[in-house]
Amino acid sequence: MQGFPFSRRLFAEALGSALLVATVVGSGIMAETLTKDTALALLGNTIPTGAILVVLITILGPISGAHFNPAVSLVFTLKGVLSPRDCAGYIVAQILGAIAGTILAHAMFGLPLVEFSTKIRTGSPQWLAEAVAAFGLIAVILGGIRFEHRSVPWLVGLYITAAYWFTASTSFANPAVAIARSLTNTFSGIRPVDLPGFIIAELIGAVAGLVVMAWLLNEKITNKPLAKEAQL
Repeated sequence: MQGFPFSRRLFAEALGSALLVATVVGSGIMAETLTKDTALALLGNTIPTGAILVVLITILGPISGAHFNPAVSLVFTLKGVLSPRDCAGYIVAQILGAIAGTILAHAMFGLPLVEFSTKIRTGSPQWLAEAVAAFGLIAVILGGIRFEHRSVPWLVGLYITAAYWFTASTSFANPAVAIARSLTNTFSGIRPVDLPGFIIAELIGAVAGLVVMAWLLNEKITNKPLAKEAQL
C-alpha cells in the first residue's frame, strides 16, 4: 500500500467491493434463471464468488490491501495497521461500492436497479453461521499473512467457496455485502430487517477471530503499522 494516495486506495476498495457484489448478485441471478435446482443454483453462485475474490485480492491488494469488508478493516484497525480515519474511509467506500455492485448486476439483467429483498434470513442458527463464517475468514487472512502471504488470495477464495456450503447462512461474512444484498430481491438477497442480526454476528465473529489468532500466533493484538499486514 506504500506509495498509493488515500484517494486511490479508497477507489480500489470501492471498485473491488462493487465487482465482488456484482459477481455475487449477478451469478445468483444467472443461476436462478438457468435452473430451478436450488443446490445447482447455489453451486453456480459459489464458484464465481470464490474465483472473483482470488482475482480482486491479487490485483487490488497491492493498492489498498483488498479488504472489501468492514469487518476486515475493523480487525486491521484494532491491530494498529490501519488508522481509524482510514478505516472509516474504507468502510464508506466498501458500502457505497457494494451497493453500486448490486445496481450494476440488476442493470445487466434488466431488473429494477434497486429492489428490496423479501428473502428471510434470521434466527440464531443463521447468526451463529455468520459469526463462524467471519471468524474463519479472519483466521484464514491472519494465518495466511503470517505463513504464506502470496497465497492469501487463493486461501480467501477457497475459504469462501467452502463456507458457502458448510454454513447455514451461505457465508456472507461481510457487512457491506450484506447491506448490498438487501437491495436485490433475487437468489442472493436478504431482507433489510434481517441485516442487524447478520452484521452484529459478523463483527463479533471477526473480533473473536482476531483474539484467537493473536493468541495462537503468539502476537499482540495491537502492532506497529506494517504495510505487508494490511495487504491481503
